[in-house]
Amino acid sequence: MKTLILVRHAKSSWDDPFQDDFDRPLNKRGRSDAPRMATRLTEKDLHPGLLLSSPAQRALSTCMLIAEGLGYPPSDIKTDRRLYRATDEDILKVVQTLDDTHEQVMLFAHNPGLTDFANRVTQQPVTDDIPTCGVVALQLPVSSWKEVRWESGHLMFYDYPKNNLK
Repeated sequence: MKTLILVRHAKSSWDDPFQDDFDRPLNKRGRSDAPRMATRLTEKDLHPGLLLSSPAQRALSTCMLIAEGLGYPPSDIKTDRRLYRATDEDILKVVQTLDDTHEQVMLFAHNPGLTDFANRVTQQPVTDDIPTCGVVALQLPVSSWKEVRWESGHLMFYDYPKNNLK
């Protein structure tokens, strides 16, 4: 059994309308939402062996803030350029190439690809739109990441900063 935790980057800043999309930083809310979500993830007793992020600044910053909250060494964070502007099919290809030594992987990426992937890899759709800093955790009944297929995952939980159930 593999566990895949999908995280959409936290809220980004639009203060500079000429800033390249790839380089957009987190805004104040994004910088506070990510540590809060890390606390919620800690409460779920998750222990990802790999944090893999889009290299875009807002995704990588989200990853680093959550890594800090989980006690995951920032130097162990990996990036994959394929996750920036990735479609659901691109994300599936990335997942299928993950190292099988990792039982739990946390993947940081962008919409709409991340929402599309979450909805297609589960047996029933999760959401119309994973909000910023939203988390979708899935159990995948496979022994190897390369076995992940559409509709193979089971939803463990779905959470996001404005979820009032917490």
